[in-house]
Amino acid sequence: MPETDPSNPVILERNGEIAVVRFNRPDRLNAFTNEMCYRLIEIFDETDDDDDVRAVVLTGTGRAFCAGADLAGGGDTFVLGDDPVTGGAPADTGGQVTLRIYRSLKPVIAAINGPAAGVGVTMTLPADIRIASETAKFGFVFTRRGLVPEACSTWFLPRAVGISTAVEWTVGGKMVSATEALERGLVRELVPADQVLDRALEVARELVSGTSPVSAALTRQLMWRMLGASGPEVAHRAESIGIYVRGTSDDVREGVDAFLEKRDPKFPNRISEGLPVLFE
Repeated sequence: MPETDPSNPVILERNGEIAVVRFNRPDRLNAFTNEMCYRLIEIFDETDDDDDVRAVVLTGTGRAFCAGADLAGGGDTFVLGDDPVTGGAPADTGGQVTLRIYRSLKPVIAAINGPAAGVGVTMTLPADIRIASETAKFGFVFTRRGLVPEACSTWFLPRAVGISTAVEWTVGGKMVSATEALERGLVRELVPADQVLDRALEVARELVSGTSPVSAALTRQLMWRMLGASGPEVAHRAESIGIYVRGTSDDVREGVDAFLEKRDPKFPNRISEGLPVLFE
C-alpha cells in the first residue's frame, strides 16, 4: 500500500498502524492540484479498506503544509468548464476531498507543519484533531482573490470556531497566526515545527490503543453526523440502534471479558466485514 515514488504529489507512508499521507510538492509549497485531489480520494479509499490501518495523519513535505490552490494558470485558474452531466457548476475539487475525509472510517489527524492557505486549511476542517507548528499560518484569503470559501468550509468552520470567528476570518480574508488559531479553537495544540508529525502520531496512537476499530468508526460517524441533527431524538435513535447491534457482537464479549480479566482486549471484528447501519 505505501507509495514510494518520490515524484508522486501525494505520498502514502506507514508508521505502524498509522497511515501518513504526505503532500509532496515542496517546490510549490504543496500547492493543491486536481491530481492531488483524485489521489487523496484514492488514498482514503485504500486506508478505509485496510484493516491494519487504524488512523490517518495528514502532513506536508518541506516548510509548508499546503499553500492552497496552485495558481500557475494565472487569472484563468478558476475558470472551470460546465459539469458534463448537469450542464451547471462542476463539483468543487476541494469539497470532494473534504467530503471524502469526512466519510473516513478511521480517525484523521492533521499535522500542520507550516503555512496552510485556501484549500490547504479548509481541507483540514473534517480532520478530528489539528496539531500545528508554532510558526504555522492559516489563510482564509478567498475574498482577497475574488472568490468565496470552498471545500464545505461554510459548514465545517463555524462548527469548529463559532460563527463570529468564521465570518471574521473569511469575510476579512484573514491570515491567522498559530497563536490565534489555538486561542479560537481551530487547532488543539502548538508544537515546534520539527515535532509536529511525531506529536500527531502520538495522539493518533492514543486514539486507537485498546479500542475496537468497528466501534471507533461508528463513534466517529455518530459524532460528525449529529452536528447536523435536528434534535437529540435523532441521536437517541441512532445510538439505540448502535447499542442494539453491537451489544451481541464478538467485540463486546471480548471487551467485557478483557476488562473483567484485567488484560488488554483483542477485538476480532473488522471494518472490512461491514459496518452496521445506524442512520435510517
